[in-house]
Amino acid sequence: MELALLLILIALAWFWLDCMDKREKSIVLGTELTARFNLQLLDETVACSKLWLARNSRGHVQFLRTYEFEVSASGAERLHCHLTLLGNQLSSWHIPPYQQ
Repeated sequence: MELALLLILIALAWFWLDCMDKREKSIVLGTELTARFNLQLLDETVACSKLWLARNSRGHVQFLRTYEFEVSASGAERLHCHLTLLGNQLSSWHIPPYQQ
């Protein structure tokens, strides 16, 4: 019984650390995307909105996470954006059209 509880706690700790690592990676990727389009990442933060399982190109199951963030071109309006990570790789992203 104690061994099962210990394994569950270790799995939860691993999952939490993995989530923090992917959140940091998504902040870096969000910053790079916004810089590429001359936008500003607002609040310097991202939020995980979806988490599910998916297969990568090799057929391995990995977590697929969608992070949402807001950007601005002029500082006045906010554009809602998102990026998706499959494991450690950027799978997709969306920044809506905007006028400068």
